[in-house]
Amino acid sequence: MIGKLKGVVDSLHEDHVILDVHGVGYVVACSTRTLQRLPRVGEAAVLAIETQVREDAIRLFGFLSDAERDWFRLLQNVQGVGSKVALAILSILPPAELTSAIALQNKTSVARAPGVGPKLAARIVAELKDKAGGFGGVDASAIALAGNDAPVGSTAAQEAISALVNLGYGRPQAATAIAASLKALGDGAETPALIRRGLKELAL
Repeated sequence: MIGKLKGVVDSLHEDHVILDVHGVGYVVACSTRTLQRLPRVGEAAVLAIETQVREDAIRLFGFLSDAERDWFRLLQNVQGVGSKVALAILSILPPAELTSAIALQNKTSVARAPGVGPKLAARIVAELKDKAGGFGGVDASAIALAGNDAPVGSTAAQEAISALVNLGYGRPQAATAIAASLKALGDGAETPALIRRGLKELAL
């Protein structure tokens, strides 16, 4: 099994790269995001590889990070998600954003990927929620706020989230912004201040 390839970019294509490793050209399927971040033709590149062996073919999938490869594997544990759909999801959501989207049950973000409808997106975030925490980078307070499970004294935070939702932001994004605002301004911050700070967070 191949776990990593280090070579020179021979050519870039719509859904794969040909990586020249000591004169052997490996066809490696990649997400659009990964392909856009690869070095130019003729330059050195290193890819984490997932090898899939089937009766009629051996396919290589390449990733710029182990985290992206781990999510590729994990996504395919969900019924209805194959390699093509997993790559489509990773094309629009880098690992950190995918982790947050699933932890916050943000079906809308996942459903943006081609081939992922609302029902499949709902299944993905529901089945993988308990596993998202293992990837880190998710604010526990944001999860609590997004789920309306706010701690005592956080009325201002909930009001600020509602205000941002009324402005057109999704609740998970609003919760994440207000959680960050609470950390910056303190638990005693009032609603108007949280809203202003939240808008700045969303603009970053």
